[in-house]
Amino acid sequence: MKKVVIFLFFGLFLWLVSCKTKQQQNGEETDTPSKGTINISVDESFKPVMEQQIKVFHSSFPDAHILATYKSEVDCFKDLENNDSTRMVIVGRGLSKEEITFFKNKLFFKPQFSTIAYDAIAIIVNIKAKDSVFTLSDIKDLLSGKKGKTIIMDGNNATSSVRFLRDSLLMGAPFGKNVVGVKGNDAVIDAVIKKEDAIGFVGLNWVGNVNEPKQKDDLKKIRLALVECVKCTEKNFFAKPSQASITFGEYPLARPVYYILKENAAALGTGFVNFLSLERGQLIFRRSGLAPGKMDFRARATKITE
Repeated sequence: MKKVVIFLFFGLFLWLVSCKTKQQQNGEETDTPSKGTINISVDESFKPVMEQQIKVFHSSFPDAHILATYKSEVDCFKDLENNDSTRMVIVGRGLSKEEITFFKNKLFFKPQFSTIAYDAIAIIVNIKAKDSVFTLSDIKDLLSGKKGKTIIMDGNNATSSVRFLRDSLLMGAPFGKNVVGVKGNDAVIDAVIKKEDAIGFVGLNWVGNVNEPKQKDDLKKIRLALVECVKCTEKNFFAKPSQASITFGEYPLARPVYYILKENAAALGTGFVNFLSLERGQLIFRRSGLAPGKMDFRARATKITE
């Protein structure tokens, strides 16, 4: 009986080795949480912070390769649904019930998704602009075209910023003819710098990281507008988009950052999600001016007695 068990064990070992060798020869070796190559799609409004996340992850795990493409939120979901090579997306919302059902039918399992941080849509104006304080009513009038100022966004459809503003403020109504779409958040910033009376909407991580040289330089040419706090007990309280105003619910245009992972085993996507969710990844979100979604880094008062 012992000889039979040993024989079976030895046979299983040889089969596993032969399978691994065959995978290596065919270039099909499966990835692990710290090794391999995967494709991910990222909403363009989260590009600066995700570039930092990937850079640090690569330095920590040299054998891992996260190949990110930056595009609109709609295109990220198209990649997730139709492109088998896209394992993960970083977007501004989770999966709907209909999408969960779709993936269960297609993949036979439910993709993981969760909030990893909180961003905000920052309203930016030229440094010479006279008005940089807005109520929510003002913003609705600007977006609907009731006020004729030029509004600049990163494309007038398909992006997470546009979806958030249309769904949350205009309740699905169309934007006014004064809303101009440009390609990407960087182009929004450049347009506001050049046009004194323009108002731009960008992701906070494009203008909220004072440690990043380009953002620090841009903030000499633009200002972050203050927006009315609708949840504050204090009347006529206005807040700029910041880590603190997001954390304490003072800035009304805050939004979550989600990961959605199409992976049913502990592979490289799982390793990257763990990195984003644990201390180092959460600190990178914090350093970029966003509010971490998984860990609480609030300062607490202490008293030292001798």
